[in-house]
Amino acid sequence: MIKDKEAFQRLSFLYQAAHCVLRQNPENQELARFYCHTQNSISRRLVLRQDPSVKRTICKSCFSPLVPGVSSTVRQRKRRHQRWTIVRCLTCGLTKRFLSNPNYKLWSEQPEALLEKQTPPSEGAKASGQTPSSVQQPPKASRAEKATPPASSGPHSRASEETTAGTKSKGKKGQQTLPSQAGNYGLVPNA
Repeated sequence: MIKDKEAFQRLSFLYQAAHCVLRQNPENQELARFYCHTQNSISRRLVLRQDPSVKRTICKSCFSPLVPGVSSTVRQRKRRHQRWTIVRCLTCGLTKRFLSNPNYKLWSEQPEALLEKQTPPSEGAKASGQTPSSVQQPPKASRAEKATPPASSGPHSRASEETTAGTKSKGKKGQQTLPSQAGNYGLVPNA
């Protein structure tokens, strides 16, 4: 079951309508831009990720659908020993560059990106022969954390113990004491 299936259907319809309107009559730029802007606002509001192939065919600046020869120009350039595809929007003049490497795959197209292929940390550890406890070990305490504060008798010993436990308490005359003021520097007493 796909979450927000109806929203994705609506986004698909708006995308197809924008391209259909623009291909039928190239003078319908404003209507096509309205469809693409509506599609973008819906995907942002519902926090839905669009496919990179869809995002590459919509101008980020003016939301015009980038149809080669109608609303955009597409050129191939060789720069730094690599081939680049340069798409220029004819409405606003924004230029996008994409690397023309046939072996290049987007992250979303790689098998590691799919959630179905990933294993939870506990299952991955069992598969590799490790125990889950060895994967997630808590950090070891340093010598300073193991030390216990000296037992002191007095009115301020209770306040310093409370502040080191992470709670703020009232000291003399309504002032709040902090661990650095108490002199224990975050040590927790053994109670």
